[in-house]
Amino acid sequence: MRDTPRPQGTVGDFRTRPPQLRPGRALAHTTGASGSESPHRSDSRPPQTPRGGRPADPDGRPGTTPPVPGRPTSFLWLFLALPALLFALITWQVAADGPLLRLDERLSRALVHPDRVSELLADLGNIQVAVPVLVVALGYVALRGRATGTDRWWVPPLAAAVLMALVPALIVPVKELIARGGTPAVPPGTGYYPSGHTATAMIAYGASTLVLLPWLRTSYARRGAVAICVLLVACVSFGLVRRGYHWPLDVVASWCLGTVLLASLRLFLGRFASGPQPK
Repeated sequence: MRDTPRPQGTVGDFRTRPPQLRPGRALAHTTGASGSESPHRSDSRPPQTPRGGRPADPDGRPGTTPPVPGRPTSFLWLFLALPALLFALITWQVAADGPLLRLDERLSRALVHPDRVSELLADLGNIQVAVPVLVVALGYVALRGRATGTDRWWVPPLAAAVLMALVPALIVPVKELIARGGTPAVPPGTGYYPSGHTATAMIAYGASTLVLLPWLRTSYARRGAVAICVLLVACVSFGLVRRGYHWPLDVVASWCLGTVLLASLRLFLGRFASGPQPK
């Protein structure tokens, strides 16, 4: 009886020949059906994210591998527009003795409880405390930038110093124009709106953080610096309201103004090489 030939490529075939593909197996390591000669394509479909197949950006730069992050400048513009509008609204309510002012006074009466802790927290917004912190940060950034040969190393420290100098130039005229009286916890007087201590703390600690961020090597260090900045401003704000030095709206208005100034500084620094990039 004649032997039935065994199918090629099945189990038990020990003949020396290249292995044969089974029906239904993926062609993961064969050339594409279209003859593309790519050893990693299983069909003739074009690659999903080819580097060379993507159109260039409007300015001629090649496309980037997705996901492509959005530009942060659009969010910074929101930090300019929304706080500015809120500051204008609060100022109008305070000047016109609007209904928001009544809510502010009731909230102040519920929060005011003068003690030593609140006074110490409020003192963190003093010029004698906040400005030296900024000076140390700016000196450190200037020395590091110059030592590493960073291009235009003097721009971030100078911009932050100018912004700090603008605070009284912006706050004092508004204080005189609105001439709001203080809480019952302070002596009679005017010029409490907006809070100068809150604005000083926001710009001093915030500008220090912005110029230091490019020099912090890890994301944990950067997040820690931002968290410390926010905590300091929050402590100053709480201490001012708790001690009765300012109405809550005085502090909120300075938050708005400080946010606009810091966002402006961030946009300005974004145009310069503020990190350790040697020439």
